Amino acid sequence: MRLSARATALEPSATMAVATKAKELKRSGKPVISFGAGEPDFTSPPAVMEAAKAAMDRKETHYTPGAGIPELREEVCRYYRERFGLTYEPAQVLIGAGAKPLVYEAFACLLDPGDEVVVFAPAWVSYVEQIRLCGGREVVVDTAETDFIPRLEDVRKALSPRTAGLLINTPCNPTGVLYDADLLRGLARIAEERDLWILFDEIYERFTYGEARHENIVALVPEAADRTLLVNGVSKTFAMTGWRVGYALGPKTLLAKMGAVQGHFTSNACSISQWASVGALKEADDDVEAMRRAFRKRRDLMVERLSAMPYIHFVQPQGAFYVFVDIRACLGTSYRGKLLDSDLAFCNSLLDAEYVATVPGSPFLAPGHLRLSYANSAEEIDEGMKRLYRFLNNLEA
Repeated sequence: MRLSARATALEPSATMAVATKAKELKRSGKPVISFGAGEPDFTSPPAVMEAAKAAMDRKETHYTPGAGIPELREEVCRYYRERFGLTYEPAQVLIGAGAKPLVYEAFACLLDPGDEVVVFAPAWVSYVEQIRLCGGREVVVDTAETDFIPRLEDVRKALSPRTAGLLINTPCNPTGVLYDADLLRGLARIAEERDLWILFDEIYERFTYGEARHENIVALVPEAADRTLLVNGVSKTFAMTGWRVGYALGPKTLLAKMGAVQGHFTSNACSISQWASVGALKEADDDVEAMRRAFRKRRDLMVERLSAMPYIHFVQPQGAFYVFVDIRACLGTSYRGKLLDSDLAFCNSLLDAEYVATVPGSPFLAPGHLRLSYANSAEEIDEGMKRLYRFLNNLEA
């Protein structure tokens, strides 16, 4: 059987691959601690469960409108009005089977073959693959030497006559950095000058720590609304990863076309999951705040432990639930005779030797790094950091 060039070039999700290998080792009895998958370890809030049960009791088990049930689209509008002061109509909201399909549907509607999208590296692993699947080409602005914050002059240099849009993710996966108001205003200004669209992924917007504050680009620059697609969802905020519900907000014309793509792709999101998401948005704010406080303590614990370790350094994250660690000083060393010549080799050796699962930075467009998720219990973080420290101290030059 001959596979298409598109399928042959496609890279599998690195985060899911690491999680799968870690789970296999754990099933075989190994004491694995995984800092791999970006998934809260909390159970979905009671309001979510109650709303889902009520929907099942009402026998809400049929197809819904393709764009989502009216009640959920209205709740998303209310959420954005109260949280960001933004006014959207239900016709400007599309409910998807997670945020990931919505990003793909956006690219499918916005890209012609050969169109370019500016991507800030490190970047979430699926962005580039989805751009390519839709016939586009990523143009990478590397931020590894600027504390993961892009410089506007570098963005301007990356533009060409084929540039179609900017992809912005804040709080960022994998780095945990936030883009401040001045940077976002600058990016919006560039988009206006060059007639570019903006895809603004704010899936981690509820998880910020200390004095850090998430900024919504449309709230900062209202005139950017007609060229901006906001992407969000319940997976991270409400510990609802398995329910698979995301939502996008933007111009009606774009949302209508994305809805048409979705109609041929996934159809509607799960009916029960949509009703569960209504319950989350209406009644689970206190649960979100409790999770945010827990994540801040876990972040502080991981950062404290990492700060005492040799070879590595990192930028302290302000949001999401990741630390992105620079391990380039480890490359070229060996562990028990095995050369660590890449971030992938480092992660594999760490998993084999200490049963600690991490994600290499290369799939995030940042070779020589690794991503650690602190969506784990404090006990797991403490033990995992002890193992990482032991591993680093046994490296040989």
